[in-house]
Amino acid sequence: MSSNKSGEAAAFSYLVKVGHVSANPVRVRLAADERERQALANVWNIEGVNSLSAELQIARWKKDGVRITGRVSGEIVQACVVTLEPVVSTVDQEIDQIFVPEGSKLARIVADGAGEMVLDPDGPDLPETFVGDTIDAGELVAEFAALGIDPYPKKPGAEFAAHIESAEDVDRKPSPFAVLKDWKKD
Repeated sequence: MSSNKSGEAAAFSYLVKVGHVSANPVRVRLAADERERQALANVWNIEGVNSLSAELQIARWKKDGVRITGRVSGEIVQACVVTLEPVVSTVDQEIDQIFVPEGSKLARIVADGAGEMVLDPDGPDLPETFVGDTIDAGELVAEFAALGIDPYPKKPGAEFAAHIESAEDVDRKPSPFAVLKDWKKD
């Protein structure tokens, strides 16, 4: 969940000053306005974003890190992969991300004695790094929301019916190994 490196404004942004974050979690509610929803639809290459909001808890993590937890939810409109008609679906993702300053020892990947990385797929994600004293919680929300988008939305009842191979079609096709049937080893 890295910051926007291209210098372009993020589609959805809410800046958090790291120096103002305390050990006591602060609750923040974010909601995308119409301009932000349109920008997110363009970034995600979908028809539209009807709503997007997040409930976050932002707190200090260890000495100089920040932990952002919460939930992002929303409603999006995509084109059905079969009929191209609009499909409305919901996004509901949990957020749990730790940020540490660039160069922090806490962001390093753990290696075993043989020098191989040790990653637990069920364990927590590695901390993200930030530069300066600001983290964009809005960009984090947008990235987690994007994880909840169905890459192949389908309208209920829509089926691919243009070409269905039957057992007869499969039998009539020549096998790619047919040329090898008469080949014998000397």
